[in-house]
Amino acid sequence: MRHSLVPASLRYIDQVARSGSIQKAARELHVAASAINRQILQIEQELGVPLFERLPRGMRLTVSGDAVVTLTRRWRDEERRVVAEVRRLQGVTQGRVALIAMDSHATSFLPALVSELAESHPLVSLSIEFATPSDAESALLAGKADLAAIFNLPPRRELLTLWKRDLPLGCVVAPGHPLASRATVSLQEAASHTIALQSKALSIRRYLEAQYSWLFGEARRHVETNSLHLVKQLARGGRHVAFTSELDAAPELIEGSLCFVPVRDQGAEPQTISIAVDAAKPTRPTVKLVADRLADAAQRCLDQAREAQAAARR
Repeated sequence: MRHSLVPASLRYIDQVARSGSIQKAARELHVAASAINRQILQIEQELGVPLFERLPRGMRLTVSGDAVVTLTRRWRDEERRVVAEVRRLQGVTQGRVALIAMDSHATSFLPALVSELAESHPLVSLSIEFATPSDAESALLAGKADLAAIFNLPPRRELLTLWKRDLPLGCVVAPGHPLASRATVSLQEAASHTIALQSKALSIRRYLEAQYSWLFGEARRHVETNSLHLVKQLARGGRHVAFTSELDAAPELIEGSLCFVPVRDQGAEPQTISIAVDAAKPTRPTVKLVADRLADAAQRCLDQAREAQAAARR
């Protein structure tokens, strides 16, 4: 702390006790040794007792000195609590939050989250890792993450969902693609075109395979990759159809390089995006702050994508 509420003389005594000598304490504090010695002598004179034994190889606390150092350290602990409380009352939040998310979020709403936190809460440090939905759940429960944004999170007593939105199943195509002008599309219609498929590492692929296994017949034309970026690039090229959500393709929908067409097949369940924490642990104020900002950023991104689509169809 640059400006401490604890007097300099007491901080000097504490550092000498830690370092074992005035010279070492001076180097640690970047203060002249003579200034430290002068402050110690002044306190000793005021108290009428020596605080250190001056030894050939350094300084050793006396009983009185130990009492002063113990009190000083207690004051420094109290000072930290007071400063934290003052900052809380002023609306200043600080701390580190470990967030685990899906790779597609890196180009959709996470940049907005990072930018907003840097501007409004510069004392909040954010660590972001990417994982599959199942690995994200495991990391959250293992304490490796404070917060997670997960696709298709199943209900679990161990996890507390703070925010959730449905994402209709659909496909994305380039504006010039034959399906682009459709209000809805059937899976059979979409499958008559070349499909860019996500690999089984992604939850939407596992869902499609479980519900619509006929999509993956050997005779069907498709390209398969574990890269969502490549899937979207292929769709932007004008030939391929890709099954995904509005949130995954939000940047391209907003800029107009892709169109989202909902799937109308009966039983086509929506995907979901959830923000969750470990239900067994108290949610720290900083984690709650980041969770709220994360939800806002995700909702804004989704709203912008839908507004762009509505404007393109008018």
